[in-house]
Amino acid sequence: MPKIISPQVEFFGLLAQVKQIAPEIFDQQGRFLNLLEGQWQCSGTPREFISPVDGTVLGGLPMLNRDTALRAVRAAKGEAATWAATDLDERKLRVQECLDLLRKHVELIGKLLIWEIGKTYKLGFTDIDRCIDGVQWYVDNIEGMLDKRKPLGLVSNIASWNYPMSVLMHAVLVQILCGNSVIAKTPTDGGFISLSLAFALARRSGLPVTLVSGPGGELSDVLVKDDHVDCLSFVGGRYNGRNIADALASKHKRYMLEMEGVNTYGIWNFSDWSTLADQLKKGYDYGKQRCTAYVRFVVQRDLFPQFLETYWNVIHTLKVGNPTLVDNPTDALPDLAFGPVINSNQAADLNRLYENALKTGATPLLEGKLDDSLFLPGQNRWSYVAPRALVNLPRQSELYFKEPFGPIDSIVLVDRVEELVGEMNISNGALVSALASDDTHLASRTAKEIRAFKVGINKLRSRGDREEVFGGLGESWKGAFVGGALLVEAVTEGDKPILGNFEDSTLLPEKI
Repeated sequence: MPKIISPQVEFFGLLAQVKQIAPEIFDQQGRFLNLLEGQWQCSGTPREFISPVDGTVLGGLPMLNRDTALRAVRAAKGEAATWAATDLDERKLRVQECLDLLRKHVELIGKLLIWEIGKTYKLGFTDIDRCIDGVQWYVDNIEGMLDKRKPLGLVSNIASWNYPMSVLMHAVLVQILCGNSVIAKTPTDGGFISLSLAFALARRSGLPVTLVSGPGGELSDVLVKDDHVDCLSFVGGRYNGRNIADALASKHKRYMLEMEGVNTYGIWNFSDWSTLADQLKKGYDYGKQRCTAYVRFVVQRDLFPQFLETYWNVIHTLKVGNPTLVDNPTDALPDLAFGPVINSNQAADLNRLYENALKTGATPLLEGKLDDSLFLPGQNRWSYVAPRALVNLPRQSELYFKEPFGPIDSIVLVDRVEELVGEMNISNGALVSALASDDTHLASRTAKEIRAFKVGINKLRSRGDREEVFGGLGESWKGAFVGGALLVEAVTEGDKPILGNFEDSTLLPEKI
């Protein structure tokens, strides 16, 4: 029997469901609209959006210009005072209504994420489920965290494409729960359809949300610098984050800038290889397109044979293919580790980084191949990249100091603990790191020297949710930390000092 896209996830059937549920997000020609001034309007200049799965055109991203974005910002700020004066019980009621509406459409949103950003069936559902469950925790616990704190006003959100629900939508709903009005920019590389549906449900629930699309150069200037914006929440690359940090230096407004860093996994005096194997497999979720992905392994030289055997056996079992061929997340075959990377440009850049590493002297350790049985016959595969690994990466290689944001691992061999620490700290700060060792006392002592916000001892660390704090050290983070009560404090004013990584502050937490 020939392989076909599962009827349950066929895109144009999903799009028809979106049009039936939220017709307001489309104009009469079926073009997507922006949400500003309290209503869906302005299709802007549609920019063709192509799915990384197989090249299907999903629609036109409704790109706005700077002047229209400025209108959106000012209207969003105009909603702030009324919403801030709304009783907390009423705010909770409306956010709860939004969560209940989102729960009704979890299946649709999860499937849209397959087409928009190449998530596997299982991970698409994980993203929306974590958003809903996380915000529900805040609804149930907000009184104790908010206390007498006051909202900041208008919070602007610019986030990357990889977690539109569990990062962006989650943050938006908590910010609103705290009494702020919100404006968000849809990620240019994916997620705008699922976000448009989610924001339509939020607006129906009476929440002061605004959603706009547009070129980063034009919209970011308004969404970052405009005086009507009281707080910025940014998730993205270090280059853009640095530019934003520079732009905000004289603005005296609250900000949370989550940026990339090379997350490392160190291995020293270690023997529990079966546990490491499980962690290696888990670490390949979504093709390592995560800010908390471990892409650099620093290994005691004497342990390299055991590490290599464990690594090789795990990576060769990973299946990479078209995620639309799976009917449900419990199907045993094919059990995809991941699908495409976000687009063909990212795939090309990953190939460029890999070739550059080889030219500068790195040794290829593993070069995965794509399996024809996991794709439709003749389908576009330009966005698919199989796992690859390098050892002996030289310092002149671009990849030595760079997070690839994709399925390329680097392995560095060391002979002393001091080398281990130095090689784990090559990116001047990271979000997470991990140390695997049978000597947990040594690992705990060494962890204090690692420049990462979270360091796991014999375990992976992640962004976390609900009460778990999240941030970064060095160049991986600027501004207020988030998670648990800190997310509430980050978007409100009160007597308590804001905990974070600021240029002029040493208010950093102990390693957690």
